[in-house]
Amino acid sequence: MQPDGKFILAESSRLRLFTLFILYVAQGVPIGLFWTVIPAWMAANGASAADVGSVLGLTALPWTLKLINGFIMDRYTFLAMGRRRAWIVGAQCMMIVLLVGCALLQAGVEDVLLLGLAGFLVNMATTFQDVAVDGLAVDIMEEEERARASGMMFGGQPIGVALATAMAGLAIARFGPPAAYLVSAVFIVLVTLFVLVLRKRPGERRLPWSAGEAHPRNREIHLGAWLPILRNTLKSLLLPASLLWAPVLLVRGFHYGMFSAITPLMGANNVGWQEGAITATAGTAQMVAGLLGLTLGGWLGDRYGAKRTTIAFFALFMAMSAGMLAMQMWWSDGTLFVGFVYTWYCLDTLITVAALPISMRLCDPRVAATQFTLYMACGNFGITVGAWVFSLADRLGGLPTMFALVFAGHLLGLAVMVLAKFPRRKGIDPATGRKLAEAPGPAPVVN
Repeated sequence: MQPDGKFILAESSRLRLFTLFILYVAQGVPIGLFWTVIPAWMAANGASAADVGSVLGLTALPWTLKLINGFIMDRYTFLAMGRRRAWIVGAQCMMIVLLVGCALLQAGVEDVLLLGLAGFLVNMATTFQDVAVDGLAVDIMEEEERARASGMMFGGQPIGVALATAMAGLAIARFGPPAAYLVSAVFIVLVTLFVLVLRKRPGERRLPWSAGEAHPRNREIHLGAWLPILRNTLKSLLLPASLLWAPVLLVRGFHYGMFSAITPLMGANNVGWQEGAITATAGTAQMVAGLLGLTLGGWLGDRYGAKRTTIAFFALFMAMSAGMLAMQMWWSDGTLFVGFVYTWYCLDTLITVAALPISMRLCDPRVAATQFTLYMACGNFGITVGAWVFSLADRLGGLPTMFALVFAGHLLGLAVMVLAKFPRRKGIDPATGRKLAEAPGPAPVVN
Protein backbone atom coordinates (compact mmCIF):
# COMPACT_ATOMS: atom_id res chain seq x y z
CA MET A 1 0.00 0.00 0.00
CA GLN A 2 1.47 3.35 -1.11
CA PRO A 3 0.99 6.51 0.94
CA ASP A 4 -1.38 9.14 -0.46
CA GLY A 5 -0.11 12.35 -2.00
CA LYS A 6 -1.85 14.87 0.26
CA PHE A 7 -0.22 17.43 2.57
CA ILE A 8 3.30 17.10 1.15
CA LEU A 9 5.55 20.02 2.05
CA ALA A 10 7.74 19.73 -1.05
CA GLU A 11 4.73 20.28 -3.31
CA SER A 12 3.02 23.31 -1.74
CA SER A 13 4.55 26.71 -1.04
CA ARG A 14 1.61 27.84 1.09
CA LEU A 15 1.76 24.66 3.15
CA ARG A 16 5.49 25.10 3.72
CA LEU A 17 5.09 28.69 4.90
CA PHE A 18 2.12 27.94 7.14
CA THR A 19 3.85 24.89 8.63
CA LEU A 20 6.95 26.91 9.42
CA PHE A 21 4.82 29.64 10.99
CA ILE A 22 2.71 27.35 13.19
CA LEU A 23 5.77 25.40 14.37
CA TYR A 24 7.43 28.62 15.46
CA VAL A 25 4.23 29.67 17.22
CA ALA A 26 4.32 26.33 19.08
CA GLN A 27 7.95 26.95 19.97
CA GLY A 28 7.01 30.28 21.51
CA VAL A 29 4.42 28.79 23.88
CA PRO A 30 6.82 27.25 26.46
CA ILE A 31 9.07 30.29 26.10
CA GLY A 32 6.22 32.62 27.05
CA LEU A 33 5.19 30.32 29.87
CA PHE A 34 8.59 30.00 31.55
CA TRP A 35 10.09 33.37 30.60
CA THR A 36 7.12 35.60 31.42
CA VAL A 37 4.17 33.89 33.11
CA ILE A 38 6.01 31.87 35.77
CA PRO A 39 8.43 34.71 36.70
CA ALA A 40 5.50 37.16 36.97
CA TRP A 41 3.59 34.71 39.17
CA MET A 42 6.66 34.26 41.37
CA ALA A 43 7.27 37.99 41.69
CA ALA A 44 3.63 38.75 42.49
CA ASN A 45 3.68 36.10 45.23
CA GLY A 46 6.75 37.40 47.04
CA ALA A 47 9.69 35.71 45.32
CA SER A 48 12.99 37.58 45.55
CA ALA A 49 15.07 38.79 42.61
CA ALA A 50 17.56 36.01 43.34
CA ASP A 51 14.83 33.34 43.14
CA VAL A 52 13.37 34.70 39.90
CA GLY A 53 16.82 35.08 38.37
CA SER A 54 17.77 31.53 39.36
CA VAL A 55 14.68 30.06 37.70
CA LEU A 56 15.28 32.12 34.56
CA GLY A 57 18.92 31.07 34.49
CA LEU A 58 18.02 27.38 34.53
CA THR A 59 15.27 28.00 31.98
CA ALA A 60 17.72 29.67 29.59
CA LEU A 61 20.50 27.10 29.96
CA PRO A 62 19.21 24.57 27.37
CA TRP A 63 19.26 27.28 24.70
CA THR A 64 23.04 27.52 25.05
CA LEU A 65 23.38 23.78 24.38
CA LYS A 66 21.61 23.61 21.01
CA LEU A 67 24.85 22.77 19.24
CA ILE A 68 24.75 19.37 20.94
CA ASN A 69 21.20 18.88 19.66
CA GLY A 70 22.37 19.49 16.12
CA PHE A 71 25.17 16.94 16.45
CA ILE A 72 22.71 14.30 17.62
CA MET A 73 20.17 15.06 14.90
CA ASP A 74 22.76 14.94 12.13
CA ARG A 75 24.11 11.65 13.44
CA TYR A 76 20.83 9.85 14.18
CA THR A 77 17.57 10.23 12.30
CA PHE A 78 14.62 8.16 11.07
CA LEU A 79 14.94 8.76 7.33
CA ALA A 80 11.65 7.10 6.42
CA MET A 81 9.81 10.04 8.07
CA GLY A 82 12.20 12.67 6.72
CA ARG A 83 15.41 13.88 8.31
CA ARG A 84 13.74 16.30 10.77
CA ARG A 85 10.04 15.49 11.10
CA ALA A 86 10.51 12.56 13.49
CA TRP A 87 12.57 14.82 15.74
CA ILE A 88 9.88 17.53 15.62
CA VAL A 89 7.13 15.10 16.59
CA GLY A 90 9.25 13.50 19.31
CA ALA A 91 10.30 16.83 20.81
CA GLN A 92 6.74 18.14 20.90
CA CYS A 93 5.47 14.93 22.49
CA MET A 94 8.12 15.32 25.18
CA MET A 95 7.04 18.94 25.70
CA ILE A 96 3.46 17.75 26.24
CA VAL A 97 4.48 15.04 28.73
CA LEU A 98 6.66 17.44 30.71
CA LEU A 99 3.98 20.16 30.84
CA VAL A 100 1.42 17.67 32.13
CA GLY A 101 4.00 16.50 34.67
CA CYS A 102 4.50 20.10 35.83
CA ALA A 103 0.75 20.43 36.35
CA LEU A 104 0.69 17.28 38.47
CA LEU A 105 3.78 18.33 40.44
CA GLN A 106 2.21 21.65 41.55
CA ALA A 107 5.45 23.32 42.63
CA GLY A 108 4.93 26.46 44.73
CA VAL A 109 6.74 29.80 44.74
CA GLU A 110 9.10 28.54 47.43
CA ASP A 111 10.09 25.49 45.33
CA VAL A 112 12.73 27.38 43.37
CA LEU A 113 14.75 24.30 42.42
CA LEU A 114 11.69 22.43 41.15
CA LEU A 115 10.51 25.43 39.12
CA GLY A 116 13.98 25.86 37.67
CA LEU A 117 14.21 22.15 36.84
CA ALA A 118 10.79 22.28 35.17
CA GLY A 119 11.87 25.27 33.08
CA PHE A 120 15.12 23.52 32.17
CA LEU A 121 13.49 20.26 31.03
CA VAL A 122 10.62 21.81 29.07
CA ASN A 123 12.98 24.22 27.35
CA MET A 124 15.40 21.39 26.61
CA ALA A 125 12.63 19.64 24.67
CA THR A 126 11.78 22.96 23.02
CA THR A 127 15.37 23.42 21.82
CA PHE A 128 15.24 20.04 20.08
CA GLN A 129 12.07 21.18 18.33
CA ASP A 130 13.76 24.48 17.47
CA VAL A 131 16.82 22.90 15.85
CA ALA A 132 14.69 20.38 13.96
CA VAL A 133 12.31 23.04 12.62
CA ASP A 134 15.17 25.25 11.45
CA GLY A 135 16.77 22.30 9.69
CA LEU A 136 13.44 21.53 8.04
CA ALA A 137 13.04 25.15 6.96
CA VAL A 138 16.45 25.46 5.32
CA ASP A 139 16.08 22.11 3.60
CA ILE A 140 12.55 22.47 2.23
CA MET A 141 12.17 26.20 1.44
CA GLU A 142 12.80 27.40 -2.11
CA GLU A 143 15.27 30.24 -2.60
CA GLU A 144 12.58 32.80 -3.46
CA GLU A 145 10.67 31.84 -0.30
CA ARG A 146 13.51 32.35 2.15
CA ALA A 147 12.80 36.02 2.89
CA ARG A 148 9.17 35.26 3.72
CA ALA A 149 10.29 32.23 5.71
CA SER A 150 12.57 34.45 7.82
CA GLY A 151 9.59 36.66 8.55
CA MET A 152 7.64 33.60 9.66
CA MET A 153 10.49 32.66 12.00
CA PHE A 154 10.77 36.05 13.65
CA GLY A 155 7.04 36.70 13.68
CA GLY A 156 5.84 33.23 14.65
CA GLN A 157 7.84 32.77 17.82
CA PRO A 158 6.94 36.15 19.40
CA ILE A 159 3.31 35.55 18.51
CA GLY A 160 3.51 32.16 20.23
CA VAL A 161 5.13 33.81 23.23
CA ALA A 162 2.34 36.39 23.27
CA LEU A 163 -0.39 33.74 23.02
CA ALA A 164 1.16 31.76 25.87
CA THR A 165 1.57 34.88 27.96
CA ALA A 166 -2.07 35.83 27.43
CA MET A 167 -3.65 32.37 27.76
CA ALA A 168 -1.39 30.94 30.45
CA GLY A 169 -1.30 34.28 32.26
CA LEU A 170 -5.09 34.34 32.49
CA ALA A 171 -5.17 30.69 33.55
CA ILE A 172 -2.56 31.13 36.29
CA ALA A 173 -4.31 34.21 37.65
CA ARG A 174 -7.70 32.48 37.89
CA PHE A 175 -6.89 28.82 38.52
CA GLY A 176 -3.21 28.61 39.48
CA PRO A 177 -0.04 27.26 37.81
CA PRO A 178 -1.43 23.77 36.92
CA ALA A 179 -4.00 25.38 34.62
CA ALA A 180 -1.28 27.40 32.89
CA TYR A 181 0.76 24.25 32.22
CA LEU A 182 -2.27 22.37 30.87
CA VAL A 183 -3.40 25.21 28.58
CA SER A 184 0.09 25.28 27.06
CA ALA A 185 0.11 21.49 26.66
CA VAL A 186 -3.24 21.50 24.82
CA PHE A 187 -1.92 23.96 22.24
CA ILE A 188 1.19 21.83 21.63
CA VAL A 189 -1.06 18.77 21.20
CA LEU A 190 -3.01 20.51 18.42
CA VAL A 191 0.15 21.51 16.57
CA THR A 192 1.57 17.99 16.93
CA LEU A 193 -1.56 16.50 15.38
CA PHE A 194 -1.10 18.86 12.44
CA VAL A 195 2.53 17.77 11.98
CA LEU A 196 1.50 14.10 12.01
CA VAL A 197 -0.70 14.72 8.96
CA LEU A 198 2.20 16.13 6.93
CA ARG A 199 4.94 14.51 4.91
CA LYS A 200 8.09 16.26 3.79
CA ARG A 201 8.44 14.52 0.42
CA PRO A 202 6.36 12.04 -1.61
CA GLY A 203 6.61 8.42 -0.53
CA GLU A 204 7.71 9.07 3.05
CA ARG A 205 5.89 7.75 6.09
CA ARG A 206 3.58 9.86 8.19
CA LEU A 207 4.02 7.57 11.20
CA PRO A 208 6.77 5.04 12.01
CA TRP A 209 4.41 2.13 11.36
CA SER A 210 2.63 3.51 8.26
CA ALA A 211 3.44 2.82 4.61
CA GLY A 212 6.35 4.61 2.97
CA GLU A 213 10.14 4.67 2.70
CA ALA A 214 13.07 7.06 2.87
CA HIS A 215 13.39 9.49 -0.02
CA PRO A 216 16.49 8.82 -2.18
CA ARG A 217 17.84 12.32 -1.53
CA ASN A 218 17.80 11.73 2.23
CA ARG A 219 19.75 8.50 1.80
CA GLU A 220 22.36 10.25 -0.33
CA ILE A 221 23.10 13.18 1.98
CA HIS A 222 22.77 11.52 5.39
CA LEU A 223 26.13 12.01 7.11
CA GLY A 224 25.95 9.47 9.91
CA ALA A 225 29.49 10.01 11.24
CA TRP A 226 30.88 11.92 14.21
CA LEU A 227 34.39 12.82 12.96
CA PRO A 228 33.50 15.22 10.11
CA ILE A 229 30.91 16.94 12.31
CA LEU A 230 33.42 17.50 15.12
CA ARG A 231 36.25 18.50 12.77
CA ASN A 232 34.24 21.19 10.99
CA THR A 233 32.85 22.49 14.27
CA LEU A 234 36.36 23.04 15.65
CA LYS A 235 37.32 24.89 12.48
CA SER A 236 34.32 27.19 12.76
CA LEU A 237 35.12 27.95 16.40
CA LEU A 238 38.51 29.32 15.36
CA LEU A 239 37.31 31.51 12.49
CA PRO A 240 38.27 35.18 13.19
CA ALA A 241 34.96 36.45 11.86
CA SER A 242 33.09 34.26 14.34
CA LEU A 243 35.13 35.67 17.22
CA LEU A 244 34.51 39.24 16.05
CA TRP A 245 30.76 38.74 15.68
CA ALA A 246 30.37 36.92 19.00
CA PRO A 247 30.29 40.03 21.29
CA VAL A 248 27.39 41.49 19.32
CA LEU A 249 25.37 38.30 19.71
CA LEU A 250 26.28 38.02 23.39
CA VAL A 251 25.05 41.56 24.05
CA ARG A 252 21.74 40.87 22.32
CA GLY A 253 21.25 37.79 24.50
CA PHE A 254 22.40 39.62 27.63
CA HIS A 255 19.73 42.31 27.36
CA TYR A 256 17.02 39.70 26.73
CA GLY A 257 17.93 37.75 29.84
CA MET A 258 18.20 40.94 31.89
CA PHE A 259 14.99 42.62 30.71
CA SER A 260 13.01 39.37 30.99
CA ALA A 261 13.86 39.38 34.69
CA ILE A 262 13.47 43.14 35.21
CA THR A 263 9.95 43.21 33.72
CA PRO A 264 8.07 41.11 36.32
CA LEU A 265 10.06 42.51 39.27
CA MET A 266 9.48 46.12 38.28
CA GLY A 267 5.82 45.46 37.53
CA ALA A 268 5.21 43.79 40.89
CA ASN A 269 7.49 45.73 43.23
CA ASN A 270 7.58 49.23 41.75
CA VAL A 271 4.23 49.54 39.98
CA GLY A 272 2.34 47.20 42.32
CA TRP A 273 0.61 45.13 39.65
CA GLN A 274 -0.54 41.53 40.00
CA GLU A 275 0.76 38.83 37.68
CA GLY A 276 -2.33 39.00 35.46
CA ALA A 277 -1.73 42.63 34.56
CA ILE A 278 2.00 42.08 34.06
CA THR A 279 1.58 39.08 31.78
CA ALA A 280 -1.19 40.78 29.79
CA THR A 281 1.05 43.76 29.12
CA ALA A 282 4.03 41.60 28.20
CA GLY A 283 1.88 39.35 26.01
CA THR A 284 0.45 42.24 24.03
CA ALA A 285 3.92 43.76 23.65
CA GLN A 286 5.26 40.46 22.32
CA MET A 287 2.39 40.23 19.85
CA VAL A 288 3.14 43.73 18.56
CA ALA A 289 6.85 42.85 18.37
CA GLY A 290 6.06 39.74 16.33
CA LEU A 291 3.96 41.71 13.87
CA LEU A 292 6.74 44.29 13.53
CA GLY A 293 9.21 41.49 12.83
CA LEU A 294 6.93 40.15 10.09
CA THR A 295 6.56 43.55 8.43
CA LEU A 296 8.82 46.45 9.40
CA GLY A 297 11.92 44.43 10.32
CA GLY A 298 12.58 42.99 6.88
CA TRP A 299 11.75 46.25 5.11
CA LEU A 300 14.21 48.27 7.21
CA GLY A 301 17.00 45.78 6.52
CA ASP A 302 16.36 45.87 2.77
CA ARG A 303 16.07 49.66 2.72
CA TYR A 304 19.02 50.70 4.89
CA GLY A 305 21.19 47.58 5.17
CA ALA A 306 21.77 45.14 8.00
CA LYS A 307 24.74 46.95 9.55
CA ARG A 308 23.15 50.41 9.65
CA THR A 309 19.90 49.03 11.00
CA THR A 310 21.66 47.06 13.74
CA ILE A 311 23.66 50.14 14.74
CA ALA A 312 20.47 52.20 14.91
CA PHE A 313 18.73 49.67 17.15
CA PHE A 314 21.73 49.49 19.50
CA ALA A 315 21.56 53.29 19.78
CA LEU A 316 17.83 53.15 20.52
CA PHE A 317 18.42 50.52 23.21
CA MET A 318 21.03 52.76 24.83
CA ALA A 319 18.62 55.70 24.74
CA MET A 320 15.95 53.58 26.42
CA SER A 321 18.27 52.43 29.23
CA ALA A 322 19.54 55.96 29.78
CA GLY A 323 15.97 57.24 29.87
CA MET A 324 14.92 54.64 32.44
CA LEU A 325 17.89 55.57 34.64
CA ALA A 326 17.02 59.25 34.38
CA MET A 327 13.37 58.62 35.32
CA GLN A 328 13.84 56.45 38.41
CA MET A 329 11.49 58.63 40.44
CA TRP A 330 8.65 57.66 38.09
CA TRP A 331 9.24 53.89 38.06
CA SER A 332 6.02 53.43 40.01
CA ASP A 333 4.04 54.96 37.14
CA GLY A 334 2.15 52.34 35.15
CA THR A 335 2.37 54.30 31.90
CA LEU A 336 6.17 54.42 32.05
CA PHE A 337 6.28 50.69 32.80
CA VAL A 338 4.06 49.88 29.81
CA GLY A 339 6.23 52.05 27.58
CA PHE A 340 9.37 50.27 28.78
CA VAL A 341 7.90 46.80 28.15
CA TYR A 342 6.66 47.63 24.65
CA THR A 343 9.91 49.36 23.73
CA TRP A 344 12.27 46.59 24.75
CA TYR A 345 10.23 43.75 23.26
CA CYS A 346 9.86 45.56 19.92
CA LEU A 347 13.51 46.63 19.76
CA ASP A 348 14.65 43.11 20.62
CA THR A 349 12.69 41.57 17.75
CA LEU A 350 13.79 44.25 15.29
CA ILE A 351 17.50 44.00 16.16
CA THR A 352 17.30 40.22 15.82
CA VAL A 353 15.79 40.58 12.35
CA ALA A 354 18.44 43.14 11.42
CA ALA A 355 21.40 41.06 12.59
CA LEU A 356 20.42 37.76 10.94
CA PRO A 357 21.71 38.64 7.43
CA ILE A 358 25.13 39.45 8.88
CA SER A 359 25.27 36.03 10.54
CA MET A 360 24.37 34.38 7.24
CA ARG A 361 26.92 36.37 5.23
CA LEU A 362 29.73 35.51 7.64
CA CYS A 363 29.14 31.78 7.28
CA ASP A 364 31.82 29.81 5.46
CA PRO A 365 29.97 27.59 2.93
CA ARG A 366 32.09 24.60 4.00
CA VAL A 367 30.84 24.78 7.59
CA ALA A 368 27.82 27.05 7.21
CA ALA A 369 25.39 24.96 9.23
CA THR A 370 27.73 24.48 12.17
CA GLN A 371 28.89 28.09 12.17
CA PHE A 372 25.35 29.45 12.07
CA THR A 373 24.35 27.28 15.01
CA LEU A 374 27.35 28.55 16.96
CA TYR A 375 26.20 32.12 16.38
CA MET A 376 22.75 31.33 17.73
CA ALA A 377 24.18 29.42 20.71
CA CYS A 378 26.37 32.43 21.48
CA GLY A 379 23.31 34.67 21.72
CA ASN A 380 21.52 32.17 23.91
CA PHE A 381 24.51 31.98 26.22
CA GLY A 382 24.19 35.74 26.61
CA ILE A 383 20.60 35.24 27.81
CA THR A 384 21.81 32.87 30.52
CA VAL A 385 24.50 35.34 31.58
CA GLY A 386 21.94 38.15 31.74
CA ALA A 387 19.56 36.13 33.91
CA TRP A 388 22.43 35.04 36.18
CA VAL A 389 23.72 38.59 36.62
CA PHE A 390 20.20 39.73 37.50
CA SER A 391 20.08 37.12 40.27
CA LEU A 392 22.84 39.21 41.92
CA ALA A 393 20.83 42.43 41.59
CA ASP A 394 20.28 42.93 45.32
CA ARG A 395 24.02 42.74 45.98
CA LEU A 396 25.01 44.90 43.00
CA GLY A 397 22.77 47.88 43.69
CA GLY A 398 19.34 46.87 42.43
CA LEU A 399 17.57 47.74 39.18
CA PRO A 400 19.54 50.95 38.45
CA THR A 401 22.76 48.95 38.27
CA MET A 402 21.07 46.43 35.97
CA PHE A 403 20.04 49.16 33.52
CA ALA A 404 23.57 50.58 33.65
CA LEU A 405 25.06 47.17 32.84
CA VAL A 406 22.72 46.76 29.86
CA PHE A 407 23.68 50.25 28.66
CA ALA A 408 27.37 49.30 28.85
CA GLY A 409 26.71 46.09 26.95
CA HIS A 410 24.91 47.92 24.16
CA LEU A 411 27.76 50.44 24.00
CA LEU A 412 30.15 47.53 23.43
CA GLY A 413 27.92 46.09 20.71
CA LEU A 414 27.61 49.49 19.05
CA ALA A 415 31.39 49.98 19.08
CA VAL A 416 31.97 46.61 17.40
CA MET A 417 29.35 47.34 14.76
CA VAL A 418 30.83 50.76 13.96
CA LEU A 419 34.48 49.71 13.89
CA ALA A 420 34.26 46.24 12.34
CA LYS A 421 33.82 45.60 8.63
CA PHE A 422 31.23 42.95 7.91
CA PRO A 423 30.33 41.72 4.41
CA ARG A 424 27.47 43.60 2.76
CA ARG A 425 26.43 40.83 0.43
CA LYS A 426 25.46 37.26 1.05
CA GLY A 427 28.52 35.05 0.79
CA ILE A 428 26.67 31.81 0.13
CA ASP A 429 25.55 30.98 -3.38
CA PRO A 430 21.99 29.65 -3.88
CA ALA A 431 23.18 26.11 -4.60
CA THR A 432 25.09 25.99 -1.35
CA GLY A 433 22.24 27.66 0.49
CA ARG A 434 19.85 24.92 -0.55
CA LYS A 435 22.18 22.36 1.02
CA LEU A 436 22.84 24.14 4.32
CA ALA A 437 20.67 21.78 6.32
CA GLU A 438 22.60 18.84 4.95
CA ALA A 439 26.11 20.23 5.46
CA PRO A 440 28.42 18.53 7.99
CA GLY A 441 27.36 19.64 11.44
CA PRO A 442 24.02 20.70 12.89
CA ALA A 443 21.39 22.61 10.95
CA PRO A 444 21.30 26.40 11.28
CA VAL A 445 19.14 27.67 14.11
CA VAL A 446 17.29 30.99 14.22
CA ASN A 447 15.57 32.35 17.64
